[in-house]
Amino acid sequence: MKLNNEEKVVLRILKNCSVEYNANSISKVLGLTPMGSLKLLRRLEEQKIIILRRVSNIKFYNFNFENQYAKDYVSLILRKEADNCSAFVKRWVGEIRKIGIAEGAIIFGSVLRDDKSARDIDVLFVVDKKNFGRLRKKIEKINTISEKKIHPVYQSGKDLLKNLKNRDKVVLEIIRGLVVSGEKKFVDLLEVAR
Repeated sequence: MKLNNEEKVVLRILKNCSVEYNANSISKVLGLTPMGSLKLLRRLEEQKIIILRRVSNIKFYNFNFENQYAKDYVSLILRKEADNCSAFVKRWVGEIRKIGIAEGAIIFGSVLRDDKSARDIDVLFVVDKKNFGRLRKKIEKINTISEKKIHPVYQSGKDLLKNLKNRDKVVLEIIRGLVVSGEKKFVDLLEVAR
């Protein structure tokens, strides 16, 4: 089942933490009418999934990290997004989830834009230092038997948090990718980094 517009809005606001969205900007990005996006944003605000911030007469919307329901809801949407990708990407989602050593993983890059012509599978792994060696060996093993290689980017939770706080452009681009595992960890890191 594909993501509905409400879920797309929540993901857009969550993953693009360097951008502030209002009803007009959301409507342009998602191809909705401004009135339709305003109704959608109001409904999400009533559910306390997003919060409103006013700057003079402009209304900006941010994800509501104070609400546990909102955090659980977006974790489910992240899982749904990963489960509803193209068949080619879904194969890699399954492979990466099987690894199981990392605290979290995000697929990013060309495989999400044009899955067939991608030369490799870019994946950010959030892993602690004690499991780094095991994870690296497992990825090397997968790479020996796969036609497309996993191109891993390793970060500890602390490193990722530091890069998010510093608004590192590469990391901000990566988090727009497909969260394959560690959805709750991802949401928690974004909460601390905001």
